Amino acid sequence: MIRAFLHRHRRLAHSIVEHSLLLPVGAAAALVWANTAPNSYRAFAHAFEFAINDVGMAFFFALATKEIVEATAPGGVLHTWRRAALPAVAAIGGMIAPALIYAAYVKAAYPPLLRGWAIPCATDVAFSYLVARAVFRRHAAIPFLLLLAIADDAFGLLILALFYPVRDLHLPAAAGLMALAIAVAVALRRNRVRVFWPYVLAGGVTSWTALFWGGLQPALALVPVIPFLPHAARDPGLFVEAPATAHDPLSEFEHWWRLPVQGILFLFGLVNAGVRLDTIGIGTWAVAGALIIGKPLGISLTVAAAVAAGLHLPQRLDWKDVIVTGCAAGIGFTVALFFATAAFPAGRLLDQTKLGALLSVGSAGTTLLAAAALRVGRFRP
Repeated sequence: MIRAFLHRHRRLAHSIVEHSLLLPVGAAAALVWANTAPNSYRAFAHAFEFAINDVGMAFFFALATKEIVEATAPGGVLHTWRRAALPAVAAIGGMIAPALIYAAYVKAAYPPLLRGWAIPCATDVAFSYLVARAVFRRHAAIPFLLLLAIADDAFGLLILALFYPVRDLHLPAAAGLMALAIAVAVALRRNRVRVFWPYVLAGGVTSWTALFWGGLQPALALVPVIPFLPHAARDPGLFVEAPATAHDPLSEFEHWWRLPVQGILFLFGLVNAGVRLDTIGIGTWAVAGALIIGKPLGISLTVAAAVAAGLHLPQRLDWKDVIVTGCAAGIGFTVALFFATAAFPAGRLLDQTKLGALLSVGSAGTTLLAAAALRVGRFRP
């Protein structure tokens, strides 16, 4: 039914998918629900939290991994290392500065919040891209931001795996099962299996079991499996849908899951964004402030240091563009929400940090103000 409706309204479907518009709709609905009928909302969120956060989001992270795989393949926008170096370095600076600002603030104000240091490291790729495109239209700043966000995602996945176990760790069992999952994926590739389902159902389920039993974040289950899916020697561009004529397993995986993941993101927003507005507190300002201030600061300083060390800015990208791009990267939203749920159990601290992740959309306003003040993008004379 959903696919038939979207087929009849292709332009609407394209806009929804390209900008992940169902996510903010779900988040807005959750906020209204949590503040008007909190008991029924808590019951709903509790009932669906595991299915969405630990199972459904595996396919969101799988599509993010697909972008990394294609971008780093020969001919991709992150191949070779020289092409990837500057946005990757910028991503590191854009993670370190917000984490330090957050940690310094909460250490002085309320130390139990320190566990959430990674929350402001996040960049929401879809929203940041949307804001950057609104400012720059067609400009070198847009692919630079996308490369930065992809690198941010890759480092974020590593942080989730290393620093946010979800239960007691059983690393030997997890390592054994993960080795089996990877061996299955390797065997499927060597036997030239050209359908993505065996990779997902055999390798992916084994990987999910390894992470779940090991006490790690099971939503990352498909991350080690996706790189083994055979794919064409081409990169259609970051967050550009694979052509309908592309039938390699990686493209087929994207074709199949692209629309369902939008539904998953809607439910993710509905399940996780429902916080009472009266829970605003230290964690809220720590997350929002670290993202809105720390991202542009960290990215600008790190790019300056990298250029001084010998790297070069892309053509048509100047320092004013870098500052505005850093502001656009300060929208944490989806990934920040996920980091918050990984960092804190249900309760006041989780609600505070979730609200901060939601308020980070204020970086959109900061981006427009910076662009107007610096006269870049659509504000250029």
